[in-house]
Amino acid sequence: MKRAVVVVVLASTLISATAQAREIEPLAAADTTISGRGFGHGRGMSQYGAQGAAIAGKSVRQILDFYYPETTIGKATGSIRVRITADTTDGIRVGAVNRLKVRDLKAGRVYTLPKASTRNQWSIDPYGDHGTKVSSFNAKTRKWTLWKTFTGMTQFEGAPVTGLVLPSGAVRRYRGALRAVDVSGAHLDTVNVVSLEYYLRGVVPREALSSWRPAALQAQAVAARTYSVFHRSRATRRAYDLCDTISCQVYGGYDSEKASTNTAIAATAGQVRLYQGKPIIAEFSSSNGGATASGPIPYQVMKPDGWDAYPGNGNPNVTWTVTRTAAQLQSAFDVGSIRSLRVLKRSGVGPGGGRTLTVEAVGSKGRRVLTGDQVRGRLRLKSSWFAFVPSPLDIPIEPDRTAGG
Repeated sequence: MKRAVVVVVLASTLISATAQAREIEPLAAADTTISGRGFGHGRGMSQYGAQGAAIAGKSVRQILDFYYPETTIGKATGSIRVRITADTTDGIRVGAVNRLKVRDLKAGRVYTLPKASTRNQWSIDPYGDHGTKVSSFNAKTRKWTLWKTFTGMTQFEGAPVTGLVLPSGAVRRYRGALRAVDVSGAHLDTVNVVSLEYYLRGVVPREALSSWRPAALQAQAVAARTYSVFHRSRATRRAYDLCDTISCQVYGGYDSEKASTNTAIAATAGQVRLYQGKPIIAEFSSSNGGATASGPIPYQVMKPDGWDAYPGNGNPNVTWTVTRTAAQLQSAFDVGSIRSLRVLKRSGVGPGGGRTLTVEAVGSKGRRVLTGDQVRGRLRLKSSWFAFVPSPLDIPIEPDRTAGG
């Protein structure tokens, strides 16, 4: 039994040493396997890490203190302006609902829209150079009828929930107002103007799993609220504060709301995180792979994170493996046929030396050094924490005679 254990240990040592050599000087191959850790940039809060911490019994304050060190608790209220990217029509089309009104944003006047049994939709469309027109659709005659014109922008408001008709014909419901925003060309952008707390109801269940522990959902609510307020303070010259995609925060409106996340939002009502009295850029990502990433600001620090892979948190991205073809590698590095790939520098924190900072590629047309983030983007990797995996043929297959055969 002891001899068998020695063989396993020695074999494991050989594989580890060979893997390091393969990473430094891999042979050119048709396909290259890349292993990695985490999903996202790794700065700030790990969402699966927050769930792991909650499972471990940590409170929302303890979770936020860990992921956003040196920050304090603050309060924020007001509304948020969110660009609805899925509405690519020229105007804004909504379903007719009770209490629906239209506001003339230039004159500040509000009009209650008339009701009729056959009128089932309303629309705001471009009119003239910078004006709008409001029309209604008759479901019986299948025709649009002009109701009123305006010299400026307008918005639908008044109803508790309004259904926005998307180009596909699908309806997505929103709280608050649906505002027409003047952009270049014959087109109007759609912006949802909604209270901060109602906005979060459409964000938290899209950014976290609604089945997660209360403390994890509360941490997500505070992070999302803080992130929103941070960007709101910097968008004074724009017609909107945030978009509704992963480029900002994913926002699904009223149809995304869940009871568990609504409760978490209410439990942390108004709470944000501050640094030197101002809202922080409370970044978060799905998984940091076992260590947070550093950033340019004091509360973005690099340190090990044992909660990211905490038992029971269900994190599918602690480790991952993908394959990229020779053509994909050539396109990413643009040095011709790849002869060698070498990770020049790592962050130094976490398994395997941490995140990749720089990679050198040598090919038939020369040499190029890219950052880990550049490689991540060009090869569509989940994170910049990656390594080039050796092929099975790079591992010695001769029996280890020192182990006793």
